[in-house]
Amino acid sequence: MTMALEGVRVLDLSRTPPGQYASMLLADFGADVLMVEVPPGAVARFEVRNGPPETDEEATALAHQALRRNKRGAAINLRDEDGQRIFRALVERADVVIDGFRPGVTRRLGIDYERLKAINPRIITCSVSGFGRSGPYEPRAGHDINYISIGGALGSIGNAQGEPVLPLNIIADFAGGGLMAAFGILLALQARERTGRGQDVDAAMSDGVASLMVSHVAAMLGGAGPPRRGDHALAGARCYYQVYECADGRWISVGAIEPYFFEELCRALGFEEFIPHQNDPDRQADMQAAFAARFRERPRDEWFADFGHLDACLTPVLDLDEMMDDPHQQEREMALDVEDEDAGTVRQVGVAPKLLGTPGNVRSAAAYLGQHTDEVLAELGESAESIAALKERGVVA
Repeated sequence: MTMALEGVRVLDLSRTPPGQYASMLLADFGADVLMVEVPPGAVARFEVRNGPPETDEEATALAHQALRRNKRGAAINLRDEDGQRIFRALVERADVVIDGFRPGVTRRLGIDYERLKAINPRIITCSVSGFGRSGPYEPRAGHDINYISIGGALGSIGNAQGEPVLPLNIIADFAGGGLMAAFGILLALQARERTGRGQDVDAAMSDGVASLMVSHVAAMLGGAGPPRRGDHALAGARCYYQVYECADGRWISVGAIEPYFFEELCRALGFEEFIPHQNDPDRQADMQAAFAARFRERPRDEWFADFGHLDACLTPVLDLDEMMDDPHQQEREMALDVEDEDAGTVRQVGVAPKLLGTPGNVRSAAAYLGQHTDEVLAELGESAESIAALKERGVVA
């Protein structure tokens, strides 16, 4: 079956998760993604294991590198003249180049958009960075915590009495960064169909976070004020949108926002008297305390088994290992077992979204550093003797 991005060639220079996630999404839907990495011994801040796994521990480590799935890998030293020659040849045949460097690095390496489009006018470049390539914060270092701070998300997460609560690095790195970058690349590919020209995509994670806050910004500008920690209906201020501890120490989540869902929840828990007071601010503490006491009477999975089918928006709070064993995730193929010739059977998160006509899939687990260097150089017309010489000099690996 034809895949949505079949025939699209991507060069991925990123060394960190945001860019790698973007290229993984493209690879999941058929793009030919080549990771262009640093050969062993060259200057590199992030080391990747070289060569096929030799022990069970190495195979397990490789299996866990899901961001490298469905990709090929070649190690090329871009600081070497021959490495630059090889990279330029790859750019001639490519559609997209992704990097995760800080602003200015691609220019110093001689691989910025202006120079690459001189080689291939149809090339699309995408830089995934923290603060983008303009603005007063452009040169500053940062991580997810910094980008969600500047993007307005972190200050809104947590309860009213405490400090901001740190989420995992999914808001900036993966949603605001990798996902937005992949979206930008797809837009650029679509635009190229009309214009015949590539373009540069500046994917700043702080921009992505701000974009994710759009509905809350709109509400604030409409007069609601900024969402304060614990003072928003969707951030802990209402009993019907909350997590509750159960008898076994596990947690259940409730999202009964609409009145008919709240009514169903109250009837299921035996609190019909609460139905008229769903949004009464003076009753929230009492109702939340009553719900909390009721949920502590039974284990989490009993609550879900007996009441999960109701329109009360009640679901268990699953740990990640539980998520991978959940029957819904398995039927939706979001928990997969992938057979890999190097790593054996590898468990991975599945592919989203589901395209019924041109679906994505997981075709291979993580490629190790330099796994496809010989193959890629042969495609460029390099002889076996030339490849051996390049390896001897440390230009490739």
